[in-house]
Amino acid sequence: MRRLLCIAAVAPALAAAFAAPAGAAAPAPDARAWYVANAATGEVLAEHAARMRVPIASITKLMTVIVALRHLKPSDTVTVTRQAALVGESSIPLRPGQQISVHDLLAGALIQSANDAADALAAAAAGGDEERFVGWMNTEAARLGLGDTHFVRPDGLDAPGHLSSAHDVFVLARRAMRIPIVRELVRQRDAAIEGGAFEVHTWNDLLGVFPGLIGVKTGHTDDAGWCEVAAARRPGYTIYAVILGSPTREIRNAGLRRLLAWGVSRYRRVTLVRRTVYASVALGYGRPSVPLLASAPLRTLVHAGRPLVRRVVAAAAVSLPVHRGEQLGRVEVWQEGKLLGSRPLLAARSVQRPGLGGRIGWYASRTMHDLWGLLP
Repeated sequence: MRRLLCIAAVAPALAAAFAAPAGAAAPAPDARAWYVANAATGEVLAEHAARMRVPIASITKLMTVIVALRHLKPSDTVTVTRQAALVGESSIPLRPGQQISVHDLLAGALIQSANDAADALAAAAAGGDEERFVGWMNTEAARLGLGDTHFVRPDGLDAPGHLSSAHDVFVLARRAMRIPIVRELVRQRDAAIEGGAFEVHTWNDLLGVFPGLIGVKTGHTDDAGWCEVAAARRPGYTIYAVILGSPTREIRNAGLRRLLAWGVSRYRRVTLVRRTVYASVALGYGRPSVPLLASAPLRTLVHAGRPLVRRVVAAAAVSLPVHRGEQLGRVEVWQEGKLLGSRPLLAARSVQRPGLGGRIGWYASRTMHDLWGLLP
């Protein structure tokens, strides 16, 4: 015979461990738009004008690299076109007719944000037809669901109709970071290319400064202002922050730093269940109740500042025998209707069913007790 016992309680001890920053409001940086999200879950933590279509400058190069790598291998050697070499603005610089590896062009485009490197990649991938390459970029944007995005150039220089949004930049950056060579390059502050003859340097001022920063891409033009999408990794999660249209490089950096710090503070990895007693079950024949221990600790990621509920589902009483390690319930931890995890509850000791004599003696004692209670 088993009767079910269910106990649900808010777990204040757990909440107190990570709720301290919960009341902190999201920063409001000086920018046209921003977006903060958890890359693992897609949860949006903060946003402002996230679907507004604005120029994104060299963040465009993330799409250029995605598309180029569909047609080129990093080990390939390509010839730089005259058009790519003369594009101007940020450059490696390249020379018309120069032979260079795709890997070096990727480093130039992603680390130093070189326009000539991006255009050289596009030309090599599309046989010199930039219009065809841009068409591929827009096809890929549609495939990724980037409804606010339209590309006109592979380098991100200002052009009418070359637009995206903070939301779409997050999706684009997360997609680009699935490519191993992109992940490798965007976290580098500098790199030697062309056999060590030239060194490229990043425009990402937070690399090596903000803890756990792993990229991703900066951008700046007169129309776009100062832009960046950045990713900061913590154990079990990665926070992306996008900031578009800041008035200066310093203001962009400060705003992005605040957004990332606030974003990573939204989560904590905590022990929700320990290997301790969470309930006990009554036994027959007058035997002492048996404690129920969690089978193993439960440590997981939780959203800070949101209440946790611990729910114990266990047998209120069981028939004998009970064996040590026998599962007689479970402990669950919930947050806002989502089950974060559970652990079985196991009997802490064995208890045997008494023999015939023991059972007769127990029934006799119970009968005498009941009769005694009837006496006036």
